[in-house]
Amino acid sequence: MKIFIQAIITLAVFFVSSATFASASPGVSVESLSFTNHWVGYVSLGIFMIAYALVIAEEYIHLRKSKPVIIAAGVIWGMIGYIYTSQGLGHVAGEAARHNLLEYAELMLFLLVAMTYINAMEERNVFAALRSWLVQRGFSLKQIFWLTGLLAFFISPVADNLTTALLMSAVIMAVGEGNKRFIGLASINIVVAANAGGAFSPFGDITTLMVWQKGVLDFGTFFALFIPSFVNFLVPAIIMQFALPKEKPVATQKTEQTKRGAKRIIALFLLTIITAVGFHNYLGLPPVLGMLTGLGYLQVFGFYLRITFRFVKPRARGAKDEKEELRHDKVMGSVVPFDVFNRVARAEWDTLLFFYGVVMSVGGLGFLGYLALVSDFMYSGWGATQANIAIGLISSIVDNIPVMFAVLTMQPEMSQGQWLLVTLTAGVGGSLLSIGSAAGVAIMGQSKGNYTFFGHLKWMPAIAAGYIASIATHMWLNAELFLQP
Repeated sequence: MKIFIQAIITLAVFFVSSATFASASPGVSVESLSFTNHWVGYVSLGIFMIAYALVIAEEYIHLRKSKPVIIAAGVIWGMIGYIYTSQGLGHVAGEAARHNLLEYAELMLFLLVAMTYINAMEERNVFAALRSWLVQRGFSLKQIFWLTGLLAFFISPVADNLTTALLMSAVIMAVGEGNKRFIGLASINIVVAANAGGAFSPFGDITTLMVWQKGVLDFGTFFALFIPSFVNFLVPAIIMQFALPKEKPVATQKTEQTKRGAKRIIALFLLTIITAVGFHNYLGLPPVLGMLTGLGYLQVFGFYLRITFRFVKPRARGAKDEKEELRHDKVMGSVVPFDVFNRVARAEWDTLLFFYGVVMSVGGLGFLGYLALVSDFMYSGWGATQANIAIGLISSIVDNIPVMFAVLTMQPEMSQGQWLLVTLTAGVGGSLLSIGSAAGVAIMGQSKGNYTFFGHLKWMPAIAAGYIASIATHMWLNAELFLQP
């Protein structure tokens, strides 16, 4: 643990960010304007660290996590704009900022559609009905812990790990309502499982998509990480299960029913995911275009529910008694709350704005020159294996998307085994801290204080054991890939 903490502290100084150098205008050598030893670079690092400290302290100071990072992003890019304008290169800084903003826009719109579908399913009683089914089936909290973890692991390779985590989080929030201990442990388990499941699929995580799209690894090569990824999930889950409450969910005789259109919304959500994957895999388009097309599916279906409501409603008049009529109305649901724009409004905007602050802040740090510094310090100084393991530790602090983007831009000379190693560590390393992955940040936003940064930190040794075990498993099972260029 001491070595791990020392590595985290050391690497925190060398924050990795997006390779925005590519945004520069032709003929302008942006690399010559490195500010890693300039007061602007030092101040920017300090501001970002202070902002992240405030994010970590959110549950104590009650300052929403989006606020400090939004301000940090503005101040960092303001200083970048000032220093570049003074050099007559204001347009270069502007192009770099737009590049980062585009990356955020794709991420934000993707998340917005996913959250809208989650909210729509919640309004149609999907999760309440699932909770009712789980309770009536007699599952204990331990069984639900394992069931949601396994589902998260096997769904995330098809969907993305964020969407999977949001789905499973909604289930455990419904099942374990009022049991903070269970929700906290199950949330950690879901974050670890979703991140691990996404690491062995070419489209299970944005980082694996980036590696695949870059042509570094073939489609089938990623599946060599299946067993190491499963080990990453299994080890902490086995350890955490002993701390679970030995009880069953609160018994209830109440049977929850899904409202009209619930199953079709689930089908539309699956179709949306298929559309997003198809747009990227077969058409070479950003997945967000497929997700926004899926939002259109939901909007059209909402229109259908609205215009057919008046035709279906009169059926209740033929009910045998008032009780049957009320049950019919409950299954129908109110058409007004389903309005898709109400679902959009209920998205977790604090989380979406938090991502804006993070993407723009670390993008600014990268533009100041820290990418080149990290490349030389890690891959030239430490060697590929140590550097790739450290990448996972860095991704627990900084989002793994810019981390992987930085590695792909460095293009270090590595074997297939090493590229798989960095894919694994960047994917699962974010599980070490709750703020290290989109799944963790999103569940923190949805858990209403049941899953927190320090609650996750308490179990970091168990998660670190899974991290180490998965690396060892990969290096043992796929030893021959370390010999292939």
